[in-house]
Amino acid sequence: MNWALAPEGMRLAKTELATNNPTADSAQLYVELWVSLASLLRSYTAAHGLNGDRQATVELGEEQITVRHADAWLDLNRNGAQVLWKRDDGQSGMLELTEAGQLRSAAGEEEMDMVAEAWARELMR
Repeated sequence: MNWALAPEGMRLAKTELATNNPTADSAQLYVELWVSLASLLRSYTAAHGLNGDRQATVELGEEQITVRHADAWLDLNRNGAQVLWKRDDGQSGMLELTEAGQLRSAAGEEEMDMVAEAWARELMR
């Protein structure tokens, strides 16, 4: 699978190579987005910890991401495009990865990096 910048901007556009299996392509895309989400969480928790010499740990698995800082934690579990999340304070919810790299909830779609930054900010308080 080859991903390139689309002419209309920074959105990713798929260019077909040798495969005509959209299900396999989508599955691979969600894996790549999952890894990107973990990377965003690592970056944003590190940035939020700079002033106070604080660190978070981010553990990445095929279907689970766990972020911990002191007693605070965020647990994300993925099944295909579906992401279930839980927080140490009892909050939980469900999101869906979109092919455009956003996270969809009942309230609408938001860029993945904005969601990751908000989670990191809350965890690193």
